[in-house]
Amino acid sequence: MLILGIESSCDETAAAVVQDGRTILSSVIASQIDKHKIYGGVVPEIASRLHSEAIVGVVQEALAQSGKALGDMDAVAVTYAPGLIGALLVGVNFAKGLALSTGLPLIPVHHLRGHVASNYLTSPGLEPPFLCLVVSGGHSHIVQVEDYTKLKIIGRTRDDAAGEAFDKAARAMGIPYPGGVELDKIAEGGDPDAYKLPRPRVDGAPLDYSFSGLKTAVLNILNNAKQKGEEVRVPDLCASYRKAVVRSLADNFMKAAQQTGAKKLAVAGGVSANRLLRRELTRLCQETGRELFLPDLSLCGDNAAMIASQGYYEYLAGGTAGMNLNAYANVPLDVDAKDVKGEGRR
Repeated sequence: MLILGIESSCDETAAAVVQDGRTILSSVIASQIDKHKIYGGVVPEIASRLHSEAIVGVVQEALAQSGKALGDMDAVAVTYAPGLIGALLVGVNFAKGLALSTGLPLIPVHHLRGHVASNYLTSPGLEPPFLCLVVSGGHSHIVQVEDYTKLKIIGRTRDDAAGEAFDKAARAMGIPYPGGVELDKIAEGGDPDAYKLPRPRVDGAPLDYSFSGLKTAVLNILNNAKQKGEEVRVPDLCASYRKAVVRSLADNFMKAAQQTGAKKLAVAGGVSANRLLRRELTRLCQETGRELFLPDLSLCGDNAAMIASQGYYEYLAGGTAGMNLNAYANVPLDVDAKDVKGEGRR
C-alpha cells in the first residue's frame, strides 16, 4: 500500500511516499531555518506563507523521487495536529484538495504519533507493545505504545518541553537559532560537571517532568556572572545543562520502564537526535537488559515519511476523514482523530 504523506506543522514543508508503513520510497523536506534565523525563532505568519509557496513543489518532487504517480497512491495522510494552526491548515487543506480531486482516502495523523512511527521506518522489526520517550520542541511525554493506534501517556512535562528548555537556555547564552542543536554541539567540548544545576522533580508524579527550574538556574548563573564581571565558560555551561536535562529525561524513562516491565524502549522527536541522550539511554538499556530503538538522525526532526508511516496504521484501523477535517493547535496524543470535535469519517 502506497501512502503519500504531508507535513507542515511548524517550519518544515515535507512530503514523502512510504510503502506499507515501513519502506521509504521518497522523502522531501523544504526547511525554513534560514528564514527564521534572523528572528531567533519561528514566526508563525512567515511559516504559513512559506508553506503555501513550497507545498506544491515539495509534493511533486516526492512523487517524482518515488518513481510513482499520484494515481498510484492508495491514500493521502496529513498532519492535522498539534502545531502552528496556520501552518497546519496549509497542509490539511492541500491534502483535502488532493483527496477530493482524486477520490483517495484522507488520513489525519497526529504529529507526535508520527514521531513514534519514525522508529518503524528505522527498525522494520519493531512492533508494539513498547515504551516510547517522545521529546521535541513542544512536547515531552513517556508513552505506552500498546498498539499502533492505541497509545497511553504515563508521564509528561508540567511546564517547558525538553526541546524548548534547550532552545531557551541556548538563546540566553547567545547561541544562534536553532539553539538546541547548536548547544548539543558545543556541549561536546565542555565539562559536564563544571556547573551545579538542580535536579527537578514533580511531587506526587514521579514520571512527570519539569524543566522551567533548570532554565531559571541557567539564567541566574548568567546574570550573576554579568553582575560580578565574571566570564561564563559557555561550553562548560552547555555541557552541564545538557547533562541535567538528559539525566532528568533518562531517569524518569527508566523508572517508567521498571514500573511497566517494558523490555523494548524507543525514543522519538527532535531531541532524540541529542548526542548525550542517545549515549546515556544506550548505556542504561545495556545495563538493564532492555532493547533500545533509536530513529535515524534524518528522521528525528519533522518529516513526512513518519506521517505516511503512521497514516498506514491509522488507515488499517479505519481512521479516515471527510472533507470536514480541520486542523488543531492542540490535541492529546492518546485521542483518536475521529474523536476530535469537527472530525468526520468517510
